[in-house]
Amino acid sequence: MSSSIPVPAEERPWSPGEGPEPAVTTWPPGHRPAMHVWDGARWRYAPVQSRQDHPDGRTVYRLLVPAGKDGRSVRSYRWPQDGLRPAHGPTRTPETAARINSANA
Repeated sequence: MSSSIPVPAEERPWSPGEGPEPAVTTWPPGHRPAMHVWDGARWRYAPVQSRQDHPDGRTVYRLLVPAGKDGRSVRSYRWPQDGLRPAHGPTRTPETAARINSANA
């Protein structure tokens, strides 16, 4: 069964000049939701660093994915797609970019 699951396609992160900026949601460390990411051989646990909701309706999750021995890398994936599945939800209320930016002002 697992051999029929496609490895999820990465989404290029948004950058200025590509249209309206997405709304960004984050959670405090230790309270983040997480996904399982299929790597072609097994499911890997990946905490969510942020959720980006684009004005065109796309949703992109930035995940902290295990990479190599003891390493991790941040990767972006459009949701939904095969090869991604929720591991668990957040344990605390999310923070939006607007709240984060106003707190840092």
